[in-house]
Amino acid sequence: MASIDLDSPTAGGTTAAQAKPRNAQHVAGLRSYGLLYGSSPAMLDLYEQIERVASTDATALIIGESGTGKELVARTIHDQSTRKEAPFIAVNCGAIPDELIEAELFGHEKGSFTGAVQGRIGYFEHANNGTLFLDEVTEMSPVRQVKLLRALETGTFFRVGGTELIHSNVRVIAATNRDPAVAVKENGLREDLMYRLAVFPLRAPPLREREGDRELLAQYFLAALNEQEGASKTFSKRALDTLRTWSWPGNVRELKNAIYRAFILAETVVELPHPHLAARIKKPLTQGDSMSVWIGTPLADAQKQIILGTLKYCGGDKRRAAKALGVSLKTLYNRLSTYGDEAADEPTSDEA
Repeated sequence: MASIDLDSPTAGGTTAAQAKPRNAQHVAGLRSYGLLYGSSPAMLDLYEQIERVASTDATALIIGESGTGKELVARTIHDQSTRKEAPFIAVNCGAIPDELIEAELFGHEKGSFTGAVQGRIGYFEHANNGTLFLDEVTEMSPVRQVKLLRALETGTFFRVGGTELIHSNVRVIAATNRDPAVAVKENGLREDLMYRLAVFPLRAPPLREREGDRELLAQYFLAALNEQEGASKTFSKRALDTLRTWSWPGNVRELKNAIYRAFILAETVVELPHPHLAARIKKPLTQGDSMSVWIGTPLADAQKQIILGTLKYCGGDKRRAAKALGVSLKTLYNRLSTYGDEAADEPTSDEA
């Protein structure tokens, strides 16, 4: 089963319409704006702010916890702007070594440093007339921040090792999961750069503050997976209770991944074990050909324990295990693929 990408647009020109699961709009009560979904007051306020800033060329700083969809906010600003036909380039500043980030952003000339066997243009030139999204911008060193600040102030820069002054018409949107004021004090973020980036600050709200959105988004993700797989699975009552009671500290990303995993495990009814209880699961007691599962073990985890225990008892023979469990071999393979290393630890035998 191929994963459905519901939270990260590509940098290469995917349109908003292409990025949306086709059935998502049929979730009653779910509102959307660009690539963003949610009907809570916090999201409606965010939509209004995006609409206001999108029509300008102001730099924007998106602040939000991991998993809140900061890149989707940036992409929505781009798609609602006059630059929408030009490139949208996303760069994770925290993933680029400090000694290389200047060359990545501004390009470099041949021979300007060890390994520069040919010249290349940087992200600022790639994004010309479009939008450059700098994620985790607070991870840049102060030295590199000076170069970025100059490019933002003047619209010009030099490639590393170059002498030609290059002009680039780029709108910059930055993002961070840190409080910018704290980053200035503790992480070396230059205050002048913070103010230059935060001409228009936006906050991507965490899921725990988005009243009513958890269940709507869950139905949205489930509808998309059902359409992709030609299925008609539904949430159990217990799963809906979990959606409402868990705080989802990993935000929309955690919710999406939890639903995807539960969807794979489900035959027709999707169970969503409470993450807090799942973290306290005790291992089953196995003796010979019998197994005891602890009371309170979420259904999906009990299934996992039984499947892995049966496979081990069958000496790793998946055909025998599938027959003993009363499921198809394909279903067993689907289950095992979600268990990763735990399933790989079990002995295997060749199936012809």
